[in-house]
Amino acid sequence: MIKNISNLGDAALYCDFGTEVNKEINRNVINYFNNLRDSNFLGITNITPSYNKLVISFDLKLTSFAKLKKQVENLELKKNNNSKNNLIKIPVCCAEEFALDIKRLQKLLKINEAKIYETFFSKNYYCYMTGFIAGMPFLGDMDKSLFAKRLETPRVKVPKNSIGITEQFCNIYTFESPGGWNIIGSTPLEIFNKDNQDDPALINPGDKVKFKQITKDEYDKIKS
Repeated sequence: MIKNISNLGDAALYCDFGTEVNKEINRNVINYFNNLRDSNFLGITNITPSYNKLVISFDLKLTSFAKLKKQVENLELKKNNNSKNNLIKIPVCCAEEFALDIKRLQKLLKINEAKIYETFFSKNYYCYMTGFIAGMPFLGDMDKSLFAKRLETPRVKVPKNSIGITEQFCNIYTFESPGGWNIIGSTPLEIFNKDNQDDPALINPGDKVKFKQITKDEYDKIKS
């Protein structure tokens, strides 16, 4: 549950669920997010969930910090309506042209390329949040043997659809962007489609993701 609610600037509530990053806390964040989204509280303009925080932006002309804080504290939570447990399957090509940091990872982790990919593709990942760039999913939890620091010097441009890993998380770059994550492959799928007004993001907080390794020919076929 929420441990503390404080001001974030003049027109936002900062809801703190704790300092740990785990599924239990994140599911509480997402539960509040879903219930607030369905609440129709006057004045809310945006709700932004993260691993263990929730930011609620509001219009000062329509409500106030004190009023909205009380509404959030007294919110009657319905059953977690994010319990669909969607499993999203993502094909990934690890050809040399896409695996920009695989050699770096072999040296850093002291395990060979085959073992890195075997470990990476062996489990399901949980989407804690999306952000940084539109629709980018932050997926945990990596096997500890693959924990790696970010690049010392971030890239100016990471190609769209790149799969990156760092520490306990992996992600998918939904647009070309600066970034310092270790890139191990690319997916041919469109992870974020701004033209889809109903649900532009293929992966949403609370979803599970299963990566599947594919060949370059398979990649090209799906891409086309």
